[in-house]
Formats: sequence, C-alpha cells, structure tokens
Amino acid sequence: MAIKKLRPVTPGQRYRIAPAFTEITKSEPEKSLVVTNKRSGGRNNSGKMTMRYIGGGHKRKTRIVDFKRNKFDVPATVKAIEYDPTRSARLALLYYADGAKTYILAPEGLQVGQEIKSGESVAPEVGNALPLAKIPLGTIVHNIELKPGKGGAMARSAGSYAQLTAREGKYATIKLPSGETRKVLVTCLATVGSVSNSDHMNVRLGKAGRNRWLGKRPRTRGVAMNPVDHPMGGGEGKSSGGHPRSRKGLYSKGKKTRTPKKYSNNLIISRGKKK
Repeated sequence: MAIKKLRPVTPGQRYRIAPAFTEITKSEPEKSLVVTNKRSGGRNNSGKMTMRYIGGGHKRKTRIVDFKRNKFDVPATVKAIEYDPTRSARLALLYYADGAKTYILAPEGLQVGQEIKSGESVAPEVGNALPLAKIPLGTIVHNIELKPGKGGAMARSAGSYAQLTAREGKYATIKLPSGETRKVLVTCLATVGSVSNSDHMNVRLGKAGRNRWLGKRPRTRGVAMNPVDHPMGGGEGKSSGGHPRSRKGLYSKGKKTRTPKKYSNNLIISRGKKK
C-alpha cells in the first residue's frame, strides 16, 4: 500500500497524509457476505448513554470474514482486493472451486487471479493456511489460532505479523507483534505472510471532522473537569491532576490489568516490550 501527501489547498489538507488505495480493485462489497452494522451511539437498550464520546459517523456494512480457513484442499481464486470500513486491513474476495465465496484478510503481496489453499499438505506460500507443524521455522505468519478450529485470533490488524521461531513436542513458539513470545499448539492454523496495508500507521486524518466521520466525538480531558466529575479535576490554575487515572479512579499508566491466575500464563515464555 502507498500513502499520499496532498497539496495544502485547504487547512484540513495541510497536515493530511491519506491512503492511496492503489491496491483496491473492487469498490462494492459482495452482497451475500455483508450484514448491517447498527450503531448504538453509546446508548444502551433504554436509550441511556453508557459510553461517552461515541456518536455520528458514516454508515458502514460489516463484511463476514473467514478466519477459520477450514475448506481444506479446495483451491480458491482471488477475485478482488477490497476496502473494509470496520478494520484497518484490506480484504481479499475468494471464489472457491466448489462455488463458495468468502472474504479473508489480504496478505501483503497477494494478487488478483492468484490461487491459494488451506490444509496440511499445501505449500507454505503467501496466502496459504496450514498448521504450525507444517510451516518452516522462521516463516512470517498472521491470523494465528489460539485453539484448533476456533479461527485466527492473533496478528490480524494492518501490517502485523508474527514469526514462527521454534517447535518442541506439541507446541510451537511464536514471537508476536507486541514482542511477546509464547507457545501455541502445533495443530493450530496460521496464514503465511504479513497482513496488508502496512502504511496504515502513517495515515494522518488532518482535521477533527474526519474523526467525526469515524463516529468519534470530542473527548474532554480529565484535568479540565471539576473534582466532582473526575479524580484529576480541579486545582488552582492549570494543575497537572496528579497520577493519571480513569474517571473511576483506576490507574491508567503502568498498572497491570492481566488476571494473575489466567489459564494461559504458563504458555507465555516472555512478555512484550517494556514501554
């Protein structure tokens, strides 16, 4: 994917860095693979606002993405690379030889007309999905399952990937985008390659209105509130507000939130990079 810097003919375009969409080959989604995305505006079933700073935004339709890749040994042809308004990655529309159609996360380098497969005996090439037991060590993968057959759960956002570093017994060791190294069952599926749209991290919206189009409303800083509204509010002049914390009083910088007795703790070899 490429990004483009626009000529500053308006104040909103002066600082905007926009996606180029050069890889998109189809503008309308496959009708059989979309469902209506109903917005809540941050309200619950009785109309009461329970989440602040949510509302507005453009209408969107949710694409049904196949994270399981469980049509084994059935070849599929890539018919189009499409935009998805609800996620950062691009989608690839697949037509299977048996007539089925699905969306998958488009890997970097996947081309229209290319044939891909999933299964134990397929080649470890970009777009193919196979068990970690059959993938060569050092391979870059994405859409990795945590439990066999449940569907990919890790490394799914734009530009992300994990690396298969080792195998021992029934577990494979993978290094995740966060820097964490953990063990995953070798029977879990993963897709070869990195997720498309790696330049997503470099996009700059350029103006506040573009955030409103995404359904995000202006957020009020805690230090700008009164003490009755926020733990960091009040004080003479522009006070710092003390230790950063949430509206409920929970620390928001550096406090560990992971459950100490989580079932998967013994599968984690080393935690992610320290900030």
